Amino acid sequence: MKPRALAAVVALLAPLVLVSCRGDVDVSAGSDGDPAPTTSTLPPPPAADPRTDIYAATAAGMFSPTVAGVPTRVYVPNSESNTVDVIDPTTFKVIDHFDVGHQPQHVTPAWDLRTLYVDNDLGDTLTPLDPHTGQRVGPDLPVEDPYNLYFTLDGSRAIVVAERFRRLDFRDPHTWQVVGSVPIPHRGVDHMDFSVDGKYVIASCEYSGWLVKVDVEKMQLVGELEVKGQPIDVKLSPDGKIFYVANQSRDGVSLVDGDNLKELEFVHTGKGAHGLYVSRDGRFLYVTNRGEGTVSVIDFATKKVVANWMSGGSPDMGGVSADGKQLWLSGRYNREVYVLDTSDGSLLATIPVGTGPHGLSIFPQPGRYSLGHTGIFR
Repeated sequence: MKPRALAAVVALLAPLVLVSCRGDVDVSAGSDGDPAPTTSTLPPPPAADPRTDIYAATAAGMFSPTVAGVPTRVYVPNSESNTVDVIDPTTFKVIDHFDVGHQPQHVTPAWDLRTLYVDNDLGDTLTPLDPHTGQRVGPDLPVEDPYNLYFTLDGSRAIVVAERFRRLDFRDPHTWQVVGSVPIPHRGVDHMDFSVDGKYVIASCEYSGWLVKVDVEKMQLVGELEVKGQPIDVKLSPDGKIFYVANQSRDGVSLVDGDNLKELEFVHTGKGAHGLYVSRDGRFLYVTNRGEGTVSVIDFATKKVVANWMSGGSPDMGGVSADGKQLWLSGRYNREVYVLDTSDGSLLATIPVGTGPHGLSIFPQPGRYSLGHTGIFR
């Protein structure tokens, strides 16, 4: 990481006292030129190796004081049945089930970690949840077309991804009034991630094969890149240099230079590459291949697939457990949730839920603040 970027990370870490527990996540690995095995364990990272990446505040145990006393739950929005299922991750059992607005797509942690929002896309509302109780709190908030929801690095703005209207709506995260709107010239804008300094986002346009670059401060479209196929989830690499973009119909992941808006290379993973999740130790990227029921593991250091795990069904969106030992994924077309062991990729549980489970969120997770989606923490 460049000295300036590292200094920025150190400055951001100063306000909070966080405790780190390292060496918690291993994944399967294969040798160059050979197929990646489905089971095999890498040694843990050296304990003395310092974390100097953008996810430095998200290692196991590094919880914000804000979430003290919040029980861990898994929230599953069922898009086709307009409900949310709540799962106890210690028993793998659904412990609550309630109605929300029309077509809930994702459950998004607020920037300040005090509220969870169910993004009711066609209902034009956000349903707030209290993470202490796991229950609805207060009335639904009127917000037009919240397919997805993000927050700027400083928490001053919410960014509502209004997919069907082809725009990004910048809103006050307290009053939810629109303060600016960016029209997107391509169909299907839906997922995004921020640059290291938070000055711009790279957003995917699923139905048109384009990525767009939006200046967050000016609230302006500043660039476009055609990657073809169906770009879906977007995740910035730990060193802050490369945006990884899952491409569903190209069956892999584009590596994109966000500063220069250029596709550097493409890594094949599997049919229907969809969701992207960073391991708790920041070494690996988990890629859900929804079309074939697998998860591929990319090593950030080598940019190669080092393992392929079987989940079955249709793995979609989800997240990594707070200790990094489990990967939780919604089964979009199978009315189920999958839990994988990140030490060897074995399937620990398949949990029945409602129809059309989508943007599953595990909460709480380590980190100082949330940038949105199902939980992008820094």
